[in-house]
Amino acid sequence: MTHKCESCGMPIETGRYCQYCVDETGALQDFDTRFERMVAWQLRERGGAREAAEQATLAYMATLPAWRDHPRVKAAAG
Repeated sequence: MTHKCESCGMPIETGRYCQYCVDETGALQDFDTRFERMVAWQLRERGGAREAAEQATLAYMATLPAWRDHPRVKAAAG
């Protein structure tokens, strides 16, 4: 049975986070690292302006358990 990574929403089999959201020790990567990687993915997949990708990423992160209470995500939700 699969469930979603609490950091990015990717389907995973076990654990809270997928292989892309953890560091070499298995700990969740810091917010800035995840945010930059998610913005980069957004730009690769959908193109557009960086500012729009950042706003879309913050809005998406607000739906994820790992980030919804992060101060930067909450500030963007305003």
